[in-house]
Amino acid sequence: MTKAPTAMALAALALTPTALSAQTTVPVPVAVLQGTRLDIVATGETKRVPDIAVISAGVVTQAADAAGAMRENAQRMSAVVAALRKAGVAERDISTASVSLNPQYRYGENVPPVITGYQAANTVSIRFRDVAKSGTILDTLVAQGANQINGPSLQIDKPDAAEDEARTDAIRKARARADLYASAAGLKVKRILSISESGGYAPPMPPVVYARANMAGKEADTMIVAGEQSVGITVSVSFELE
Repeated sequence: MTKAPTAMALAALALTPTALSAQTTVPVPVAVLQGTRLDIVATGETKRVPDIAVISAGVVTQAADAAGAMRENAQRMSAVVAALRKAGVAERDISTASVSLNPQYRYGENVPPVITGYQAANTVSIRFRDVAKSGTILDTLVAQGANQINGPSLQIDKPDAAEDEARTDAIRKARARADLYASAAGLKVKRILSISESGGYAPPMPPVVYARANMAGKEADTMIVAGEQSVGITVSVSFELE
């Protein structure tokens, strides 16, 4: 007499290749480009007045021995940092960039170099959130003993809103250009296939050294003019024309 299939046999039957293949997901077909593809590259731009200035200020000292060079350097750098704080620069906007100590040599012909002393250097990076005051602060730094200054690098503190304006401008230009091409070819824009972007805000490189040691004893009245900076975004947009 034939017996009814057991529960175990039914479970095994459910795992056969036929049963498994019935559960395979069928990929959804991707829409095929039927019209003409047009690739456009456009750059959007907006302008902002920089609202922050960044400089590096340092003290370079020399002495016959390493300890003396570092000791004098520390004293002069303490005066520089104190002057920054007194001028209203926040603690978060002052950070040590580098500290170095290097022997100084005298070179002669056919003889080993001889150490004649040591040079110590300490540099801090400073952010000024009131660009109009940065010139006055630079002069104060020199008066307090800073003898190596680079900058300022004028920057936009929060460029996100400006970048979004540039993106909007870039897409507007890309679409207008696509409409122009389509009209010239007797077609019209059907849809956008893809969008990618590049660029974005990059702070400009700071200029060359502003002050050196031989300027420390001279009176100065430095003026920093903010001007305007451009923020640009470039987009690559692919359109389908029909």
